Amino acid sequence: MRTFCWTKNIAGVLAGIALLTLTGAQAADPALKIVVQALFPNQVVLEIQGRRRVLTRGDTSPEGVRLVDSDATHATLAVGGETFRVGLDARIGGPITAHPTPRSARLIEARDGQFYVEGSINGNGLRFVVDTGASTIALNANTARRIGLLYRVDGTPLTVETASGPTRAYALRLRNVKIQSISLNEIDAVVIDGAYPSVALLGQSLLRQLDMTRSGNMLELRERYASSTTGGRKP
Repeated sequence: MRTFCWTKNIAGVLAGIALLTLTGAQAADPALKIVVQALFPNQVVLEIQGRRRVLTRGDTSPEGVRLVDSDATHATLAVGGETFRVGLDARIGGPITAHPTPRSARLIEARDGQFYVEGSINGNGLRFVVDTGASTIALNANTARRIGLLYRVDGTPLTVETASGPTRAYALRLRNVKIQSISLNEIDAVVIDGAYPSVALLGQSLLRQLDMTRSGNMLELRERYASSTTGGRKP
């Protein structure tokens, strides 16, 4: 029997080291070399051409490297008019292509302590609640029927564990899921017989493909550019 768990949990991620070789209008010959030595919210420690630089958000180094933004997992650097997003433990050699600014969704904590976001499944609008403990997106049967999911035809029957005990459900893959400006394809989900959950759960089948940053009562979900085995960004 397959089970489904959405117990709340909290995970923390610490900074790593990333290495880039950049070329562009401001790059010297040989190519400008940058090592990200430490990452913090709004601050980064870099080694640029062998020199240690500590940049706060908005600062530009003597070599022309500007810190656009950073958190404990990523830094966005601007060099020669191009923007580069550095992920944890990235190892990039040779010239690289700048990424556009990643799309994000900013959510404000509701009175009940939850984070809600308007989105859509396969182009049909619905509301999600962020649940970091849910292993996948989950919605009830009535919601699934309303947005046109043929879960009994396309889904695989299974049993999930809910607050009311074991319940019949169907696992399926969603063609597209969108939350605000973020759009991802081929996302796993389950449809649960009955009225639970009353609001669709935005679980880890989608959340693990995004970066999450909590600041006070705001939660930011930000897309990544690394490819995923379970889904992908929609152009």
